[in-house]
Amino acid sequence: MANELTNRFNNWMKQDDFFGNLGRSFFDFDNSVNRALKTDVKETDEAYDVRIDVPGIDKKNIAVEYHDGLLSVSAKRDSFSDESDDKGNVIASERSYGRFARQYSLPNVDKDGIKAKCEDGVLKLTLPKLAAEKTTGNHIEIE
Repeated sequence: MANELTNRFNNWMKQDDFFGNLGRSFFDFDNSVNRALKTDVKETDEAYDVRIDVPGIDKKNIAVEYHDGLLSVSAKRDSFSDESDDKGNVIASERSYGRFARQYSLPNVDKDGIKAKCEDGVLKLTLPKLAAEKTTGNHIEIE
C-alpha cells in the first residue's frame, strides 16, 4: 500500500520534466541551500533590515555574528520524530533538518547597535549604519 502511494506521489511530482520544473530558478543547482534561510534585505539611509525565514528553529539554535562587514547567520534544526506507521512506511518526507548557514556583506554597520528578534518563524535583524562623516572639504587658496 505505501509503495503504491509513494509511486503515485512520485509520478504526480514528476509528470513532465519541463512542467515539473516550472517555478524553479534556472540556475537552482543546490536545492538544499536554497530551501534554508530564505532572506529579504532592505537598505535605508539609516540601517539594513534583514528578515530570514527560520521556521521550526528554536532561537537558542540560531547564531548571529557580525565581523569586518560580514553578517553571519547559522541555524540548526534537529531531526524530526519518526512519522511512519507501525510498518515503517513513509509516503513522502520533504522537511529538511541539519545545519544551515549564510553570510551577507553589509558594510559600515554600527555593530554595538545591532538588534535581533525571532518571532513567528522569522529572524528580524536591524543593523544600524555608522554615521557618515560629512566632509565639507578644505578650501585651498592659490597663491
